Amino acid sequence: MASLNKVILIGNLGKDPEVKYLPSGIKLAKFSIATSERYKKGENWEEKTEWHNIVSFGKIAERAGDILKKGTSVYLEGRISTNAWETETGEKRHRTEIIASNLMALANRKEFQQETSGNEMSQPPMQQTVSEPPVDSVNDIDDDLPF
Repeated sequence: MASLNKVILIGNLGKDPEVKYLPSGIKLAKFSIATSERYKKGENWEEKTEWHNIVSFGKIAERAGDILKKGTSVYLEGRISTNAWETETGEKRHRTEIIASNLMALANRKEFQQETSGNEMSQPPMQQTVSEPPVDSVNDIDDDLPF
């Protein structure tokens, strides 16, 4: 059976990205994105914020470091990756991260008002090449589907 590991988030950066180079020379950027959900609990509305750890490589990391800042609204696509390790004291730890495959800075309200008054968007989407070729057409889908 096929599986899918895909995440789509729209949220805000918690702080400026941390950018560095790996020993292999590949650029790496790490940052966190907050997403919030509002729900009603009894008579009151409550808000729950989730923090997501994001890791990006190569061109996406380069662009993230260049244009993303604390508070920036972003659209992100990626996959979940969990790493487990043991500390020197024997304590087991794990960290869940999202590996970014597509990232786009979104206009905040103030930026959007400025852009719609005649300025073009200065932040094009950041995309990483996908290793699998896309399906060329609907005809490429298997005809043996049971429905």
